[in-house]
Amino acid sequence: MRTQRNARIELAVGAAAIMLGLWLGLAQLEWAVLAITIALVLALEWINTSLELAVTLASPERHPSAKAAKDVAAACVLLGATTSVIVGILVLGLPLISRLAGK
Repeated sequence: MRTQRNARIELAVGAAAIMLGLWLGLAQLEWAVLAITIALVLALEWINTSLELAVTLASPERHPSAKAAKDVAAACVLLGATTSVIVGILVLGLPLISRLAGK
């Protein structure tokens, strides 16, 4: 984890979402969606890191297939992170606006 900058960022964003959820008093189903989303992004990042390490070990020289495998794994993380932003807006957005507006 110490050498994985993106994983540290994702962990920090996940922790911030949890703190915000606590402050907003999310419902049980909202917590479930938030927890699954955070876990999914972290799992995708760790799978991506594992795949990159394995591909580098198996093919230390540059190879188009190795690059493609790494690119696809990175794209999966990007898709998960993008989806998590959308989920975060849907789950946290309205309660946050209501809380800030004093409703």
